[in-house]
Amino acid sequence: MGKKRHLVVAIFTAALLIPTIGAKAESISDLQQQQSELTQKKNALSNSIQSKKEKIAEAQAAIEKSAKEVSKLNVKITEASHKIAIVKENIDQTINEIDQLQAEIEKLQKQIDDRAEVLKERARAMQQNGGKVGYLDILLGSNSFSDFIDRASAVNEIINADESIIADQKRDQKQVEEKQAEVEVKLAQQTKQKAELETLKSQLNAQKAEKKAMLRKMEKKQAKLNQDRQKLEGDYTEVVKVSKNVANKIEVEQQKAIEKARRLAEARAAQKAKAAKAAQTASGSVAAPPVTAGTWMTPTTGRLTSGYAGRNIGAGNEYHYGIDIANSAGTPIVAAADGVVFRASPLSTYGNVVMITHNIEGKTFTTVYAHMSRFATSSGKSVKKGEVIGYIGSTGRSTGPHLHFEIHVGSWVNQQTGAVNPLQYISL
Repeated sequence: MGKKRHLVVAIFTAALLIPTIGAKAESISDLQQQQSELTQKKNALSNSIQSKKEKIAEAQAAIEKSAKEVSKLNVKITEASHKIAIVKENIDQTINEIDQLQAEIEKLQKQIDDRAEVLKERARAMQQNGGKVGYLDILLGSNSFSDFIDRASAVNEIINADESIIADQKRDQKQVEEKQAEVEVKLAQQTKQKAELETLKSQLNAQKAEKKAMLRKMEKKQAKLNQDRQKLEGDYTEVVKVSKNVANKIEVEQQKAIEKARRLAEARAAQKAKAAKAAQTASGSVAAPPVTAGTWMTPTTGRLTSGYAGRNIGAGNEYHYGIDIANSAGTPIVAAADGVVFRASPLSTYGNVVMITHNIEGKTFTTVYAHMSRFATSSGKSVKKGEVIGYIGSTGRSTGPHLHFEIHVGSWVNQQTGAVNPLQYISL
């Protein structure tokens, strides 16, 4: 458990353990104030938890996006590797072709060398004969016409052979040069393609490393957000525990008020008392409503400005769990029935509010009187129907002086629980 959580628990636990000073009426007001503060704390923690969850979801989306980008880079890297492998195979094949061509070149070179040797022999013969081949001597040295024909044919073959050797020499040399140039161009292109692919692969690997680093950073951020969320949820759990403890104490005090109201009702029924009290005023000029017959009465005078259920007073549609009776500030507010006051203090949007517990025919009711300008009663006090308990004002969330009046079947837990339309019980 973190320091913050220890602090929250310590503060509210200490508040609960403070001995009650004075009447128990003050104790329930203090407990209700603590409950209000705890509710605000829970709402703040709940909002923080929701905010963390939203940030976690955003981080998760970013992680998934980055992971997909890394996956795409993996595909591109695989494709580049495949292409490099193919180019390497082509280069190996070209090298094999170069090896084969080299064998052919060596063979052609041998032929060229052999021809060169023949040509050298011709050159030496020509040098020995003064730069001329003694073809005429060969012909004139014939012994007969038949021998002359044979010698002439031989001379012609020698001349043709020399010309053929020279032509073959030129052709083979050209062929060797062309093949060498061809394979050199091919090898250069493949080497260049391989270098380009390896550069691309290197760039893709660099991008992948950058994306993976970013991904690890985002994952750490998400882990931190999760830790923060877990801590907030832990704090929320602790506040809920303390809040439940306070609620239990409030319930105990309310039960005491209910029991006191029941005893008051039984005593009133047994004595058949018909108590009625004269109206009290805030300034001496505005009278309280007269006490009427029956169990319930209207809690103040004025006009109905907002009924029970849906309404809109400028902040959007909302549900109205009571009725509003408007009149001038200071108009007296009276108890709608006999009961016991269990709250008389400020409370959130209610402003100055009085809450009274009633026991009517063995059934528990709670009435709520909000937005008072000031109080005329206090917690723990028994009140009679028609007794002044406060005065109309505009405290809390209010657009003008009026009484906001609620009736709940059972104990008051919150504004919604057990709320009923007051016009089922009172008339205007």
